[in-house]
Amino acid sequence: MYQVTFSEQSLSELNKLDQLKQLELADVVGNLTPASLENPTEKIGVFNRDGKRLYRIRAGEYRVYFVVRSEDVIFCEVILPQHSLTDFIFRTKLPATEEDIIEQYSSFWSYLDRLRKGDKNASGK
Repeated sequence: MYQVTFSEQSLSELNKLDQLKQLELADVVGNLTPASLENPTEKIGVFNRDGKRLYRIRAGEYRVYFVVRSEDVIFCEVILPQHSLTDFIFRTKLPATEEDIIEQYSSFWSYLDRLRKGDKNASGK
């Protein structure tokens, strides 16, 4: 088993959760073993970024991104809500913040709203 340490972002995200969710998330990360990281399952993703091996594990409604700092220390870099735009951006390493993307594509969201409301002119025809 590993010792688990957290970045400021990770601690901030943890502090937003109730105690039960905090314990569940810590349990998922804390029960990782070297063997589970060497043979990842669909619950654990692995990718390389900026020359380091980064892992992503599903922990309930959250995704935890972490690195192995030594043979017994895991450092949680980021904790993000599942299926969030921020999670997608982090996974794909887009050079933008969530707010930038929303502002840039606000007309797209307006278009979707018009479609949802049944605006026949929304399709541009």
